[in-house]
Amino acid sequence: MSPPEPARRQALQQRIADAIVEAAARTLARGGDRASMHDVATEAGVARATLYRYFPSRQALVEEVGRLAASDAGTRLLSARLGEVSVEEGVARAVRALVEVGDLFIVLARERVRPDPDVFESSLGAPLRGLVERGQEMGRIRDDVPNSWLTESLVGLVVSVLSVSPSMGREDTIAIATSLFLEGASGPRPEVD
Repeated sequence: MSPPEPARRQALQQRIADAIVEAAARTLARGGDRASMHDVATEAGVARATLYRYFPSRQALVEEVGRLAASDAGTRLLSARLGEVSVEEGVARAVRALVEVGDLFIVLARERVRPDPDVFESSLGAPLRGLVERGQEMGRIRDDVPNSWLTESLVGLVVSVLSVSPSMGREDTIAIATSLFLEGASGPRPEVD
């Protein structure tokens, strides 16, 4: 026995909306401001009229991508238990969490979308700032730079590394972003005898 017609229709509509948001994340991550609603519709495999039925404007679509990104990133950061590990491991876990959000995270950061300020702060801002602050207090992260700058730098670094073409692969991306944040871009120091 198949589900009732309204339930099947609702499930189909949800799958279409999900496909549009996924396509929007890919398209906006690659094209940024140049990406149009037509580009998103093409990537999603739907007509522009269908796209506009689900998301009446580019802003509405970007806001939905941002909401999903913040939710996903917040869930991943929470499960990473950043406060229960060393600062270095915490940074690696934070980078991994943000990398795994992928294109959604790129759109969230680039478009400066803040879906719900309270949710954004509690799910992303506070955990990342808390990690950086703990690192500063322990002397593992420099304290001559404001916490907010370092937190924004970490986010920007992840977005930059995710946006590099060709992709380096997930594990290399995580390792490089973590290393760059913790150690900077200077080369290896010569050994002293």
